[in-house]
Amino acid sequence: MPVLGMNIDHVATLRQARYRAGPGGSTGYGEPDVVPAAAEAVLGGAACITVHLREDRRHIIDRDVELLRQTVPVKFNLEMAGTNEMLALARRLAVHQATLVPEGRAEVTTEGGLNVAGDPARWADTVSQLRSAGIEASAFIDPDPVQVHAAHAAGFHACEIHTGRYAHACALMGGHCEGPAATRELGLVAQAGELVRSLGMRFNAGHALNYVNTPPIARLPGISELHIGHSIVARSVYVGLRQAVREMIDLIDRSTPAKGH
Repeated sequence: MPVLGMNIDHVATLRQARYRAGPGGSTGYGEPDVVPAAAEAVLGGAACITVHLREDRRHIIDRDVELLRQTVPVKFNLEMAGTNEMLALARRLAVHQATLVPEGRAEVTTEGGLNVAGDPARWADTVSQLRSAGIEASAFIDPDPVQVHAAHAAGFHACEIHTGRYAHACALMGGHCEGPAATRELGLVAQAGELVRSLGMRFNAGHALNYVNTPPIARLPGISELHIGHSIVARSVYVGLRQAVREMIDLIDRSTPAKGH
């Protein structure tokens, strides 16, 4: 049964909308604070807390990562670009998992997967550095067999399959996921996940998942983690973060076939 990795970036986005202080971002002063937000997510049942420390510090900032690593009692997943700065931070804090993602300054959120196949030597070295520090490495990649094989060759422990195109296809159908485009994209995610598992890596998934399009992804065989953020934070405006997390976990649990079926 997949577990929920709660991405709390957009709690910081809300804070930074009011308290950003120049090019370097805020010092962390202001509300809402991501530390109690993470605690609420854990109390709601999240098995993992995810944050993306971007190079431009547009939402999560260094202070957040430092404090969260000290206080989060569950798995801590740091999404990051494969830069020397981020590698040094991940190694110093000994995060549980580092998810390597591409990063563009103009994008609102991460769009598209990491091109592991485009520079296999670089990513093999990056994974080696993380492994030597006892950190699991996950590759955020498109549902492309070429990228899955490249991630395996580089030594990644897990692949988080990018569900953005699937989610977009559902959105074009008014949130319904039964149309041919959504079915095709779901099939690509499923095939990539099957290949990931056959190569001995963990199959995770995420990007643009919400309370409508998550069930078909949660039903995929052998999926380990679902990384979801924006939709839960948006729901929390109405019901609170702890309840919003619980509702997503209940949805995931109801969507997952019972063992033996």
